[in-house]
Amino acid sequence: MVQESMRRSLTGSALIRLLDRLAGPDVRESGASTSDRLSQWFSWTDAISLSAALDGVPVGAAGASGAKTSSTAEEGECHRVRSALAKAIAEDSAFASLQARSEANDAEADFSPYRQRYQARQQAIEAGVGALRGKLRSRLAIRSPAMAKLAAVDVVMEQVLGARERSLLSTVPKVLEKHFGRLRQDAQSEGSGAWLDIFRRDARDVLLAELDFRFQPVEGLLDALRMK
Repeated sequence: MVQESMRRSLTGSALIRLLDRLAGPDVRESGASTSDRLSQWFSWTDAISLSAALDGVPVGAAGASGAKTSSTAEEGECHRVRSALAKAIAEDSAFASLQARSEANDAEADFSPYRQRYQARQQAIEAGVGALRGKLRSRLAIRSPAMAKLAAVDVVMEQVLGARERSLLSTVPKVLEKHFGRLRQDAQSEGSGAWLDIFRRDARDVLLAELDFRFQPVEGLLDALRMK
C-alpha cells in the first residue's frame, strides 16, 4: 500500500502537471524513466536497511495483540489535519486575491514575500504530515507482525526518500518566481492588469497540490489500517 502510494506520487501527479504548465519554456523533458529516477535515490546502505525491514520484524513487534480495531479515529485525525492545512493555505493573505490593489502597486510587486510565505507553508505541511505519518505507523505496529513490518518499511522509505523529496520540493519556489516574472513582464508589455491575482491563484493551487503529494504515504498507511 505504502509503496503503491509512493509510485502514484512519482508518476503524473497533479503537482507535476501543474509545475510543468507553470514552468513554461524552461521545462525540460528527461529521458529517464520513473524507475530509473527512483533507483538513483537509494544508496547501497539504504538498500540494506530496506532489505532488513522487509526480512525481519522490528523489535517490540513480538507479542502484539494483533487486534483488528476500527480505523475511524485515524481517518478522522487525517481529515482534521488535512483540512486545517488546506484552510491555512486558502486563507493565507499572500495567496488570496486583493481586489483593492492598484495596478501601479502590482508593477512594483516583489517576489520575496511570496517565497517566504510559500516556504513557511511548506514547513507547516511537512511538520503536520510527518507527525501524522508517525502516529499511523505506531498504530500499525501494534496490529500484527506483518503490519509492524510494513510500518518498518515506511520508516526506511521516509528516511531514504524524505531528504530527496525535500530537496526537490525546495525548488518549487524557483519555478514560481520565474512564473511571477513572466506574468509581470507580459502585463507590462500588454498593458493588462490582474496578473498578480493570477499568480496568487496559481501559487495557492501549487501549494494545495503539494499538500496532496505529501499526503500520499499517509493514504497508503490508512489503506493498511483499513485491512481486516
